[in-house]
Amino acid sequence: MARITLDLPETFEFSTEIPIRITDINYGNHLGNDSVLSLIHEARVQFFIHLGFKESNIDGFHIAITDAVIVYQSQGLYGDIVVFDIARGDINKYGCDVIYRLTHKETGKEIARAKTGFVFFDYEKQKVAEMPDRFKRSLNY
Repeated sequence: MARITLDLPETFEFSTEIPIRITDINYGNHLGNDSVLSLIHEARVQFFIHLGFKESNIDGFHIAITDAVIVYQSQGLYGDIVVFDIARGDINKYGCDVIYRLTHKETGKEIARAKTGFVFFDYEKQKVAEMPDRFKRSLNY
């Protein structure tokens, strides 16, 4: 089976730092794959707040994750400070991708690349919704 690749954008629009907690460590004594999803979720929440949005309510809609990709480059260890650089891509009328580059703050070594795709979702109607205008404007879409 071919290894998945994930190309990174030339520029990122947001950056945040999150330490690796002891609960993020697996039996191999490094950052666990399940914890990477939790950490990129935290980074995405911080990104949305930076944009002036609350992930759980963007003009009456929520987001629903449609897919996730993680490509590991190196280990993350307990206590490491991870820099999460974030950009948006593959924008469409229902949502977009959020792209993450995770690097070790001290060494600059890349730990992982990730992408989560999302759509806006109306839970009351139980269906996908078009991207709210205010979010579109934040994308210059």
